[in-house]
Amino acid sequence: MDAHVHGSRNPWPAGPWVTPPVFMAQTWSAAVFLHWRIDPSLAAPYMPPGVEPDVFHGSTWVGLIGFRAPETGIAGVPVPFFGSFTEVNVRLYSRGRDGSRGVLFLSLDASRLVPVLAARALHIPYVWSRCRPTRSGWALGYDVERFGRQARSSFAVVPDEARQADDDLSILLTARFGLHAVLAGRTVFIPISHRPWPLHPARLTHLHDELVPAAGLPMEGPPDTVHYSAGVRTLFGRPRRVA
Repeated sequence: MDAHVHGSRNPWPAGPWVTPPVFMAQTWSAAVFLHWRIDPSLAAPYMPPGVEPDVFHGSTWVGLIGFRAPETGIAGVPVPFFGSFTEVNVRLYSRGRDGSRGVLFLSLDASRLVPVLAARALHIPYVWSRCRPTRSGWALGYDVERFGRQARSSFAVVPDEARQADDDLSILLTARFGLHAVLAGRTVFIPISHRPWPLHPARLTHLHDELVPAAGLPMEGPPDTVHYSAGVRTLFGRPRRVA
C-alpha cells in the first residue's frame, strides 16, 4: 500500500489509505476516457440513497472508459483464472452525504465470465461481452459487442504523450478514489487507492457507441473531453456503509 504524498507542484489529490485486509488488487492498463457533460438532473435518478451527482461548474458527467486488467489478486493472492481481461464501463460521478466522492457504474462489459460472476455477486452491473483492445497505427481503442444483445461500442484515440492532463477537470474525472453501490439494500462506498495516473490528453479518431444510450442517456456528438493513460496499480478496500 502506498502513502500518496505529492510535492507542492503536483495537483493530484492523495488517494485514501486502504487498510488491511485489502479486498482486491488490480492493474489497469491502456485506459481510454471519453466524457460528456450532462445536466445533474439527468444523473440524479440513478443515484442511490445518500448519494447525489458530483457537480463541477454547474454540470456533471457521464464517462465511457475502456482499459485492460492484466492481473488481479483477491485478498493479496493472485487469481490465475481471472486471467487478463478487457473492460469497458459507463459511469456517472457521485458524491455521498458523508463526503465520499466516487463513481457510480451504469454498466461494465468484460471479456471474461469469471470476473462478471464475481462482480454480480456484489450487485455490480457487469455484462459478459466480446471486448477487445484495438490498435491501428498510433490510435488505441476498444471494441465491444454484447452476447445476445444489440448494444455495441467502438472507439479509438491518439494520445498526446508529450503533454500532461493535470487541469482541475481532468483530475475531477479521473482521480476518483472509490465507487458507490448498493449491497444488501444499503448504499456503500468501496475505497480505491492508487498513485497519480500518467494522464495525457488525446484526440478522438473513431467513435460508434451504443452503451451509453443503452444505459438510458442518449448522448449525441463527440465527447467533451478525451484522455489516455498507460495505467496504474490499484487497491480496493472493504465496503463501508454510506450514512
